[in-house]
Amino acid sequence: MIKVGDTLPSATLMEFSEVEGNGCSIGPNAVEVSTATAGKTIAIFGLPGAFTPTCSAKHVPGYLDGFSDFKAAGVDEVWCISVNDAFVMGAWAREQKSDGKIRMLADGSAALAQATGLTLDLTSRGMGLRSTRYSMWVKDGKVMSLNIEGPGKFEVSDAATLLAQIKG
Repeated sequence: MIKVGDTLPSATLMEFSEVEGNGCSIGPNAVEVSTATAGKTIAIFGLPGAFTPTCSAKHVPGYLDGFSDFKAAGVDEVWCISVNDAFVMGAWAREQKSDGKIRMLADGSAALAQATGLTLDLTSRGMGLRSTRYSMWVKDGKVMSLNIEGPGKFEVSDAATLLAQIKG
């Protein structure tokens, strides 16, 4: 399992944008993790699924509400990663009104979740292999802090906890 001090593994995520701009076509577009994190400070939070109750009501809204605080703390980008396809993540971004704040990135085949060891098997609930709920602070591809939730919990991966670690 990935830990503080490790470099994020190579993986390709997918992103769907509603409008073209800054070199991004409507998509979906590939986002190579190692390239996209190079030279940047990124707040990442992973979650089991788009449109699920805790993810939609608490996890994403917390990062949206704290977006300006993350920017003020030196964070270049905020990423939300889930094992969904890029079209679902794009629709969820529209529903959450996250455009221009949170990059909603799809890990459709759970490649990044598996490479980091941050998987959650929800097969018994009809959802298959997913990402566990977590947050991490990444600087130039290196994990500076990592907060992994226990099953069914939402206690340490929230925006306030990660922001305090970044500011700390």
